[in-house]
Parts: sequence; C-alpha cells; structure tokens
Amino acid sequence: MPVQTHISKLTLTNFRNYAALAIDLAPGAVVFSGDNGAGKTNLLEAISFLTPGRGLRRAPYADVAREGGDGGFALHARLDGPDGQVEIGTGISGGDSAGEGGRRVRINGAAARSTEDMLEWLRVVWLTPAMDALFTGPAADRRRFLDRLVLAIDPGHGQRALDYEKAMRGRNRLLTEGSRDDRWFDAIEIQMAETGVAIAAARAEMVRLLAAMIDKLPDTGPFPQADIGLSGELEAAVATAPAVDVEERFRRTLVEGRDRDRAAGRTLEGPHRSDLVVRHRPKAMPAELCSTGEQKALLVGIVLSHARLTGEMSGMTPILLLDEIAAHLDGGRRAALFSILEELNCQAFMTGTDAALFSSLKGRAQFLTVDHGTVGPTA
Repeated sequence: MPVQTHISKLTLTNFRNYAALAIDLAPGAVVFSGDNGAGKTNLLEAISFLTPGRGLRRAPYADVAREGGDGGFALHARLDGPDGQVEIGTGISGGDSAGEGGRRVRINGAAARSTEDMLEWLRVVWLTPAMDALFTGPAADRRRFLDRLVLAIDPGHGQRALDYEKAMRGRNRLLTEGSRDDRWFDAIEIQMAETGVAIAAARAEMVRLLAAMIDKLPDTGPFPQADIGLSGELEAAVATAPAVDVEERFRRTLVEGRDRDRAAGRTLEGPHRSDLVVRHRPKAMPAELCSTGEQKALLVGIVLSHARLTGEMSGMTPILLLDEIAAHLDGGRRAALFSILEELNCQAFMTGTDAALFSSLKGRAQFLTVDHGTVGPTA
C-alpha cells in the first residue's frame, strides 16, 4: 500500500491575498470553508505550486504576487512522507521574469536544479470548477489535463513537452519567415520527431494504465466507469509499431508538410493536435453529450482512479486539491467521495462556502475557516 505523503505545515508570504500566513495541517481530509472571495482557492493554488508548472489557475506569476507587495511571492511546505520529513520552498523575487524559469525551488535548504525535482517528494492532483467544461471545451484543455495526469506518474514528461514546444516554436518561426533553409528544418524536425513520439508513447501508456484502474470501479457505483482513449496519429502509431519507425515516419511527415505548413503559418500535425476521448460506459454515450451532472461524476471518477494509480506507481499517495467539490455533488455522491478519500489514505484539501456540506466528516477531518487573509479553526 502506498505510504501517505502529507503537508504538515504551509507558510505563505505575499501570495495572492495572504501577506503572511502559517498553518499547521493534519493528514487526511482538510476542509477550508468561507465566503466567496475569502481566499480558499488561493490556498489550493499555493499547494499546486509544489509541482511543476504554473499552478491550478495557470496564472502569470505577476498575478500571483500580492497586490501592494514587492512583486515576488514565497511559499514553504513541510512534508511528511515515505522518506521522513522534507522542507520545500518555492517562489519568485520581486523583478524576476514571469516565465517558468523565474520560479526558484529549494529542497531542504539547497537549490533544486528545476521544479521537476519536487516530483521526487510529492505528487499533486487537482479538480476545479473550471474543469467542469473539460469534455465540451477545446481539445487543448483536454491535452493539458492529460499531460498533467501523465506527469504525476512519469516525472520526465514535463521536460519532454517543453522540449517539443520549444522545437515547434522554432519551426513555426521558420515557416512564418518563409525560410527555405533545409538544414535548420532538418535539425528541428529530428528533435520534434524524437520528443513528439516520446510524448505520444507516454500518453498512450498512461491511458492504458488508467483504463485498467477505471475497470476496477463498481459497475453501478456513484462515479460511473469511463471508457478513455486517444485521438491522434502518433498515439495510434506507437501502439502498433516500434518507436524508431514512428519517429522516422513523423519526421518524413514534417518534411513533406513544409509547404502546407508554410501556407498555414504553423505546424499542422503532431502530438499538439491530439485529443483525449471519453465515453460514459454505462450509457454508451460520448462524455460531451452527457448531462452536466453526469460529466462531473465521470470526471471525479477519472481523477480518483488516477489518484489510486499515482499512488501505486510512485509508492506515495498524491495530495488531492478538490475545489468547491461538495456543492456539485448530491448527498449520496458526497458520502461516497469522502469514503473513497479515506480508502485512498491521501491528504485531500476541499473547499466550500458552507462547512455543513462536509458535516459527515466531523471528527474525521480538519476544519478551517478562511476569512480574507486569515485562517483559523472552524467554530
């Protein structure tokens, strides 16, 4: 059974509406309640910065820094996990660039090589109201969701995605400039083929593993089973051919598509065009055609199955961030969710305007009230 990793203390400085905050946290369920705009989601966002990327809001770092501060922010977490206690700090100094390179990470007081180093100590998974439109929104949102799922079980995935994006931007720049320099194109396209196929293979493997985990859900449970798959030429190819052959095929596709891509001003084929396909298994219906309640239940089931998979693959339970989760579930599904969270043995942070929605967790969770920059025990 995976060992629980949990945050025992969280400290924020100049983060969103928190000038300075330090709170002790319990393992298991933690409920943040308070009025809209009080800063509940800001706390979850802070925790989401304990993993690579720009957090659950994907906000520019300048927007994260507290208004009226020096333009920087810092957060510090004390973790208890399989290897004992570890201290992780991250943030930017006033005047730092707003890019990912501007965020620094320190682990046990020593500078980390990159944000990916945090994945050695914890994995963070989240579900927010903004994701409710995942199945009906643009494919880019589903790719981003998919790649975060992959990152939680394959820490190298983030760097591969960055390398591919950088190479593709270089190729797109050559296309828009009307360049005919085959040597530059060849060098970039070789890199795109290598990283693109690696991305597709990692996605395909994650979907295979996650589908097997979803199959373990009850046929008639509160969170319906989902059939998940990938729509993309590379993802289909890596399932049937050696990676080296798929790389060469993709490289040739890029070479042969230069004129077409030059006319479009961008690269038209590759893993940046793939999609995650989800169906409601009991109803044999595409997720995008289901009701909003059914879509939410499907999404919760996928995230919980992924949390279980992450624990099994990494040997440590992920930290779950569930923003406004209770308000969108009926009483039966709320009770089922709380039961599953206990079974997963993970630290789960949940927010809501009404603490009463979490009343069945009394005695089994830490209840904290958030009030515009302050956090204290719920009365």
